[in-house]
Amino acid sequence: MRYAEINRKTVETDIKLSLDIDGIGTAEIDSGCPFLDHMLTLFARHGRFDLKLSCKGDVEVDYHHTVEDIGIALGDAFASAMGDKRGIVRYGSCILPMDESLILTAVDISGRSHLSFDLEVPTEKVGDFDTELVREFWLGFIRRAAVTLHIKKLDGDNSHHIIEGAFKSAARSFRQALAIDRDFADEIPSTKGVL
Repeated sequence: MRYAEINRKTVETDIKLSLDIDGIGTAEIDSGCPFLDHMLTLFARHGRFDLKLSCKGDVEVDYHHTVEDIGIALGDAFASAMGDKRGIVRYGSCILPMDESLILTAVDISGRSHLSFDLEVPTEKVGDFDTELVREFWLGFIRRAAVTLHIKKLDGDNSHHIIEGAFKSAARSFRQALAIDRDFADEIPSTKGVL
């Protein structure tokens, strides 16, 4: 069972998170940021990950610490749940239409942290959520999960659809990359023998 529990407490946030990579897509999310709750629920559903998360953060200041620290905690959970990555497909990609928007994501469970972020969200806010925080979330995530992630907007100008499409597409890319390749179930998918 590829499962992890993370407790992360700082001066700014107190996060409790559990993740089952081999779940069915259930989500219980209470981050204190409704837009992020929605995005993480979509991420869990489209990745078929079971995700439970609660966060008490300094949202009276803004959402920055909450969003970044949740990205970090989720990255820690993925790193722990993946274990030695034996048998995984390793690579995944998705081109996802979200109404008029079109999003491309690609992932390599490489053991190396890299984010290529070309989302070009046209507005500064969606509701009370600062759209620049989407990049901060993914940066926190990839640094701790030690993965390579490319996110690119191919078309569209609706900020909500662009961000939603990115979370859905990333989830599907991760689901594909983390699937167990039955032909190579006992192998690490690297010529180095380690990821």
